[in-house]
Amino acid sequence: MTAFAEFRPVMLVTGLLVATLGFAMLLPALVDIAADNDDWMIFASAGTMTMLVGLGLFAANRGIPKGLSTRQAMLMTVASWMALVAFGALPFHWSGIVPSYTDAFFESMSGLTTTGATVITGLDYAPPGILFWRGLLQWLGGLGIIVMAIAVLPMLQIGGMQLFKAEAFDTAEKILPRATQISTSITLVFIAMTGICAVAYMAGGMAADDAIIHAMTTVATGGFSSKDGSIGHFNSAAVEWIAIVFMVLGSIPFILYVQMLQGRFKPFFRDEQVKAFMSFLGVAVLAGWMMAHFSENHIGLEGLRHAAFNVVSIVTGTGYASTDYGLWGPHAVAFFFIIMFVGGCAGSTSCGIKIFRFQVLIEGVRQHVSQVMYPNGVFRAHFNGKPIQDRVIASVMSFFFLFMASFVVLAILLRLTGLDTVSSLSGAGTALSNVGPGLGDIIGPSGNFQSLSDIQKWLLAVGMLLGRLELFTVLVLFLPRFWRS
Repeated sequence: MTAFAEFRPVMLVTGLLVATLGFAMLLPALVDIAADNDDWMIFASAGTMTMLVGLGLFAANRGIPKGLSTRQAMLMTVASWMALVAFGALPFHWSGIVPSYTDAFFESMSGLTTTGATVITGLDYAPPGILFWRGLLQWLGGLGIIVMAIAVLPMLQIGGMQLFKAEAFDTAEKILPRATQISTSITLVFIAMTGICAVAYMAGGMAADDAIIHAMTTVATGGFSSKDGSIGHFNSAAVEWIAIVFMVLGSIPFILYVQMLQGRFKPFFRDEQVKAFMSFLGVAVLAGWMMAHFSENHIGLEGLRHAAFNVVSIVTGTGYASTDYGLWGPHAVAFFFIIMFVGGCAGSTSCGIKIFRFQVLIEGVRQHVSQVMYPNGVFRAHFNGKPIQDRVIASVMSFFFLFMASFVVLAILLRLTGLDTVSSLSGAGTALSNVGPGLGDIIGPSGNFQSLSDIQKWLLAVGMLLGRLELFTVLVLFLPRFWRS
């Protein structure tokens, strides 16, 4: 097989996804038309161009074998994500809401990776189509992440994701047809959950347009808001509790919802990952409540509400803000910095390291300690009632090492560009964990990323992509051995 022929399946899938994104651009065009805003022409132009490029790639590569090798699957994942981000940036740049393509690319990357960091100010007065496009980008990104986590990453055996490999995905050749089937079920669940969330927001007092945008970004655990003040703008306990519920629901494996619709409820209540995630959230919310209460910023039940909202928002990687938790004291800053790395469950829209990796790590340590204490004993680590293979534990440990190494390198690079230490550390952490807000006065919950330099924005965009695609998928492309036939 020639090098070009090997890339054709990658271009086929990338073209199809780019064409789909171009079609999606027509939706904010309709929103602008309904609002009598001239920006509809920008979306129509960007959508037409994006569709033409995507359909051209698709048509030029039709009729090729539908199987994908591991190398092609990795290349397809990175190439398609980069192409979608590049084209998704066009409406931001052409509308003039951001001053440069760098800012547009940053906003698009933040949207599709469901990070939620923004460079746009004046959201309260931004054109309706742009606000809808930001929400739609995160919604599409969240849906794409779920399908990728179920169909692609387990086959690639990245960072322990092989634990979730379904029988239908044992070989790369089965990815495309089976992914189509399972993604249909997940998409329907995703749409239904978004609709229910939007109705709940409207019942909580939001206007219809705000409710739809926030529903898309809540279920996708993305965090983009139509207001500069994020969810805090609404100053509503009802809105915040609704957001908490759907942020948690978005952080649970969506395949479990599909199983529940099929009448199989036991997997949901027996899943060790879900139990660990909910337990961790409970402990973290309690700790946050104590900090909010004793800082005297939010007393009693008001403190519980703000603690629950902000802890769930950061742990799930959503990144909404209802208050500046940096004012709760230096211990609170350290606390939120640590929990931003945790993340939700694998197979959800959530980001971060993921709960299951901590569980596997603990099981691996427990197995090793038992083996040291009883050298002649036979011990096996378990997850969800099944034994964990040694190579899975090694894969998870490699992920932890690579994640922390990437964090240190990114933080150092940001510091070298002139960013202060707190912003550099939290910026690196929030980008790799796809959380959104960092810490400090510049990129904290009450700030945004607009004032950063272009090089800082590009570094953070790379960090977002690394974190969203589970590190290995991107970094392996830089190995010369990867490109050898």
